[in-house]
Amino acid sequence: MKKLSIFDKFIFFLNSLFATALLLAYILPYIPPRTFPFLSILSLGIPILLISNIIFLIFWAVKFKKQFILSLLVLVLGFNHILSLYRVSEKVQTSDDEISVMSYNVRQFNRFDWIKNDSVTEQIISFVHEKSPDVLSIQDYYDKENVAFEGFKNKYIELRENSSFGQAIFSNYPIINKGSLDFPDTYNNAIFVDIKIKQDTVRVFNVHLESLKLIPEVKKLQEEDSDKLISRVGNSFRKQQYQTELLLEALEKTPYKTIICGDFNNSAFSYVYRKISSGFKDTFTEAGNGFGETYVFDFIPLRIDVILTDPDFQVNEFKNYDVQLSDHYPIMTRLSFKKQQEKKTKIKKEKSK
Repeated sequence: MKKLSIFDKFIFFLNSLFATALLLAYILPYIPPRTFPFLSILSLGIPILLISNIIFLIFWAVKFKKQFILSLLVLVLGFNHILSLYRVSEKVQTSDDEISVMSYNVRQFNRFDWIKNDSVTEQIISFVHEKSPDVLSIQDYYDKENVAFEGFKNKYIELRENSSFGQAIFSNYPIINKGSLDFPDTYNNAIFVDIKIKQDTVRVFNVHLESLKLIPEVKKLQEEDSDKLISRVGNSFRKQQYQTELLLEALEKTPYKTIICGDFNNSAFSYVYRKISSGFKDTFTEAGNGFGETYVFDFIPLRIDVILTDPDFQVNEFKNYDVQLSDHYPIMTRLSFKKQQEKKTKIKKEKSK
């Protein structure tokens, strides 16, 4: 530090703060939100903390200063977090036996005119029909007259009690069973359908965890009373944990291969994401590109919408669509049963021996 100028010392002080904050954020996925709900807020800032430490690393490396080691070590320790934040993938495969799945929070089809556009509903429907997914999971669905996804043969819509909005799943495959988890004391929920695909039955969950009730602008957050903000968001994180526990119980009882779609209202660095995604493939990390941003929040690339799959599925492709018809972006993946079929063939051969 002796050879550093006053300016460089100040920069290194900031570097130390951001590095410490990132180290603390690394352990948040392992701390139940009920324990320290206010700390969970830090998980939303991990993209900024990662990018900041990368900038600090480059700054010191260009100046040939050994201070670059601090951010380098912190980033190496959290290398998996970087992979969750940004992906570079050329993975686009094809298969004769595949299923395409889309997840989309439509924000009640612009019910309260958040977007100054009278044709949002029609444009969303047109977009979905253009992409033609085999299965469509919609969060924040609103039951209105001009909502008609006529291209799908089957559907399950579950509206919350005494309301006109909820969750929906549309499918081109037969729905042989359906159900709702009925999250208590909230308008959020999770539903599921069992769909028949040739000889296989697949359970598809559509999950919408508790909203953080944030105005997606940094300026607005700065203007808000910090105590009230922390209290409100902390309460939402506690609800998310309870809702996650209900979902995990349902997953434990599921007898079929599973696909989980949804708006987790939390980042891929959170406790709820770690718990739900355990044992599943994240289709973005398998075949995505870029930051995978799914939620409009100023300059922070938040990925809070996900599609998780059973390990037996092969992820052929994943796409984020820059379609600004909601405060969320739609995502879609294409999956195949190739590995599943190979596994069955191998078991049959072993039995024949």
